[in-house]
Amino acid sequence: MRTPKKIIDKRYEDKHREERKAKNATFGTSMPRDELQRLNAFLEANSISKVQLIYAGWKALEEQLNTKL
Repeated sequence: MRTPKKIIDKRYEDKHREERKAKNATFGTSMPRDELQRLNAFLEANSISKVQLIYAGWKALEEQLNTKL
C-alpha cells in the first residue's frame, strides 16, 4: 500500500522547514484588491513571475536613485 502524497509532502516539509527558512526569506505586503488583480493580469499576460517583478523593480530603483548596496 502506498503512502498518500499529502502525508509524504507533510513529512518532507516538517523535515526541511528550518533549512528552507534559513535559505529563503519572504515578506508580506498588501494592496487594494483591484490593483492586485490588474497586476496579476499584467504579469500573467506577459509571462512574468512576481520574483522577476521584484528584481526588475529593485534594479530600476537602484538605477533611478544611483545607489547600489
